[in-house]
Amino acid sequence: MDFKQIHGFRQYLCSQNGTAMKFYLFYIKYRLWIGLVLAGLAVWTQLETGFWTAFILYLLAVISILGHFLLGPLRLIQGAMEAGDMVEAKKVLDSILFPRLLIKPIRSVYYTIQGNLAMVNQDYEGAEKLMKKGLSLGSSFTQQAEGPSKLQLGMLAIQKGDLRQGESYIRQAIRAGLPDDENYAAAYLQLCSIMMNKREFRAAKEFFRKAKSYKPVTPQIVDQIKQIEKYITRMPG
Repeated sequence: MDFKQIHGFRQYLCSQNGTAMKFYLFYIKYRLWIGLVLAGLAVWTQLETGFWTAFILYLLAVISILGHFLLGPLRLIQGAMEAGDMVEAKKVLDSILFPRLLIKPIRSVYYTIQGNLAMVNQDYEGAEKLMKKGLSLGSSFTQQAEGPSKLQLGMLAIQKGDLRQGESYIRQAIRAGLPDDENYAAAYLQLCSIMMNKREFRAAKEFFRKAKSYKPVTPQIVDQIKQIEKYITRMPG
């Protein structure tokens, strides 16, 4: 097999994978209706030929309908959020009419994403309630998202003027672990600001040094570092 044949084979595999993914996403989107159609076909088949002939249709119908209510369309939400389409993500979330029926790990994802969307819409009180609800479920997903979620809760508390609660959440976020250097830099900058407000200048300088050590590149964080750097060196301690 020469290079052109190998390249053509790879393109074929990619096209097959793309087709399979499109079918999978279509199935998730219309899983309930597919399940109901399969159930109707199963009933008709049973009347015509008997139960065992219709058994596979009944099985597929049950899997589809239960999948709709227990697993939900969160794969569609993931795709929308990765594309930055928050309107579509909200639309998919709103299609989940009975979130309490979702299995625990999926329910935790549901509430966490709802909280993030509330943050985007500047509904800070609603975001706080939803993220706390997601964390309270204690699933494997929330364990992975514990750090980022608590960092967001800390920032929400600071915006509400509750510095004590904000500091507590941010320290918990750092202990739980954050996904990248940008998040660590943001967390330490928030602690630096809190310490400055409390006039604990030595601690403020230490947190500022830690924030800079992560060498963040996010414009907002870089700008915040520049603003603090103008006067932190003049602080006592």
